[in-house]
Amino acid sequence: MHTFRVWVPEATNVDLVLRDGVLPMLSIDDGWWERRVVEAHHGTDYAYSVDGSDPLPDPRSPWQPDGVHGFSRVFDADRFEWSDDSWTGRNVRGAVFYELHLGTFTLEGTLDAAAEHLDYLAVLGVEVVSLLPVAAFPGVRGWGYDGVDLYAVHAPYGGPEALQRFVDRCHVAGLAVCLDVVYNHLGPSGNYLASFGPYFTTRHSTPWGPAVNLDDTGSPEVRRWICDNALRWFQDFHIDVLRLDAVHALVDDSPTHLLQQLSTETAALSKEVGRPLGLVAESDLNDPRTVEPVSQGGMGMTAQWSDDFHHALHALLTGERFGYYVDFGDPAVFAKTLTRVFLHDGEYSTFRGKDWGRPVDRRTHRGGEFLVYTSNHDQVGNRALGDRPALTPGQLAIGAALVLTSPYTPMLFMGEEWGASTPWRFFTDFTEPALADAVRTGRRREFAEFGWDADEIPDPQDPQTWRSSVLDWSEPDEAPHRDVLAWYRHLLTFRARMPELRDDRLESVGIAFDPAGAWLVVTRGSLRVAANLTASDAVVPVDAIPEYLVMSFAGAELTDDGVRLPAHGVAILAV
Repeated sequence: MHTFRVWVPEATNVDLVLRDGVLPMLSIDDGWWERRVVEAHHGTDYAYSVDGSDPLPDPRSPWQPDGVHGFSRVFDADRFEWSDDSWTGRNVRGAVFYELHLGTFTLEGTLDAAAEHLDYLAVLGVEVVSLLPVAAFPGVRGWGYDGVDLYAVHAPYGGPEALQRFVDRCHVAGLAVCLDVVYNHLGPSGNYLASFGPYFTTRHSTPWGPAVNLDDTGSPEVRRWICDNALRWFQDFHIDVLRLDAVHALVDDSPTHLLQQLSTETAALSKEVGRPLGLVAESDLNDPRTVEPVSQGGMGMTAQWSDDFHHALHALLTGERFGYYVDFGDPAVFAKTLTRVFLHDGEYSTFRGKDWGRPVDRRTHRGGEFLVYTSNHDQVGNRALGDRPALTPGQLAIGAALVLTSPYTPMLFMGEEWGASTPWRFFTDFTEPALADAVRTGRRREFAEFGWDADEIPDPQDPQTWRSSVLDWSEPDEAPHRDVLAWYRHLLTFRARMPELRDDRLESVGIAFDPAGAWLVVTRGSLRVAANLTASDAVVPVDAIPEYLVMSFAGAELTDDGVRLPAHGVAILAV
C-alpha cells in the first residue's frame, strides 16, 4: 500500500494517473490532495492530472526512470540494506574535498562506475567526495545545474538505489559524501512546477528568470519542499554534507531566511541521527555572515567557497587579468586572500563596479570555514573552451602546495591531481530543437562579445563536446602526469600527519613575497613553503636557516639563506 500526496492549492480537481487507470484524489488541508492505493508499492509508476491536464511528474518524484517528461515511480528508500553502521560521520571543516562530475569522471558515466575509483581516492588522501548535482535533468548528458525533479536521482547515473550503493561504499572506504543541490532555479525543460502551485514569484528576479518563491503567497510550502528535499538526502541516502549552489540568488525577504531555516533543521537532524551534517554554500557576496551562527544573525552555514582565493592564485600563476581577474595577480593580493580570506572585503571591485564584501574577523572566524581550490567545475567549465589552466607541471605543484598547506578547507577538481589534459566543457542534451539552438547560439554570442570566433566555441549539444571532457584514466601512469600525481599524494600524506598544516587559525599563517612576483614563502609554524614563480633557477630567501628539506618538486638545494629552486620549483622546508 502507498499513499500519494501532492500540493496543488488552486486546483478544482486532481487525479492520480496510474498505468492502468485514473483515480480521483481527495482534497485535504492547506491545498494538499491525497489518495491511498492498496495495490501501489515500490516500482509503481504514477503521475498527476491537474484540472484535466496531461499527466505530470510529481514535484516530489523520487524516481524518473523515463526522463523528466515521463511518469514518476514509487521508491521505497528503506529497502536498501546499509553496511555503514560503523560510520560516525566527519566534520568537514578542514577535510580534503574532491569535486567530481559523474557523467565525465568515467566513460560509463554512472555511480557504480565511479565507485570503482573510491580506493584510488582514499589512497590519494581525499576525505570528502563532492558530487555535482544528481537531481534528474533533461536528456542523458549535462552538468546537472538544469535539474527539474529535485527529489529524483538522474536515471542515466543509475537512479536512487545506485546513489545509496555509492554512499554506502564511500563510507566503508572512510570517505564522506557531499552532494551539490540547486535551489535557486530550475531548468527550462521538464519544469512543470508552475502547473501545481506558486513555486515561483515575480516579486524577485534572477539571471534564470522569476525567482523561487521564498517569501510570497504560498511560500511556506515551497520552503518546506526545499527543506524536506535537503533532509531527505541526509536521511534516505546518508549524505554527509550538501553544497548549496549560488545562495546569493536565493532572494528571501522573510524574517527568517531560508538558509537560516535549513541550518536550524539540519542541526536538529544531526543531533537526532548522532553524526555531523554539513551545509557548504557557494556565495558571491564575500560576506562572513554566511558562516556565522543563526543565533548571532548569521546564515549558519558550515563553510563557504572562497572564489577570491582561486582568482588570486590563478592570476598569479597564469598571468590572466581579464574579466573578473582584473583586480588579481599581484602577489600582495594573493597574500591577502591567504591570510584574510577575501580581497574584496568592502573594497572596490573593478569587475562589479562597486564596493563589495565585508571583512572576515580573524578573531572569531577559522580558516576551515572557507573552501579554497586551484580550479573547480565553474572556473574550468565556464571558460570559452572549457580548458584547464595552462600551467607547467611545476606551476601545478606550486598551486597544489599553496592550497594544501593553507589554513583553509582544500578542494581538488577531478583530474587536477595528475594535471589532466582533458578539458571540461559546457555540454547539454536538450531534445527540443528550439531550446537546443537557443543554448548553442547564446553561448557563442556570449563569448563572441569577448573577442572569440563563434566557430571556435564547442557546440554544447554535440556529443563530442561531452566525450572530450571525460577523464582519461591512462594519464596518471604517464609522464609528466605521474610526477604531478606523486606530488599530490606526498602533499596530502604530509598534510594529514602535520598538525601545523591542519591548524586553521587565520593567525597561524604568514607570507613573505617578492613584490615583482618572482617568489613567495608561506610560514606554517616551523615549516616554510617556498615557491619560485619564475621560469629560471633562483634562490628563494627564507627568514630562518633551514634545518632540512622535507619535500620538493623537481629538486631543491638548501643554501645559507634559503633554498635554490629550479624554474617553477616548490619545496617545503623545516626551520
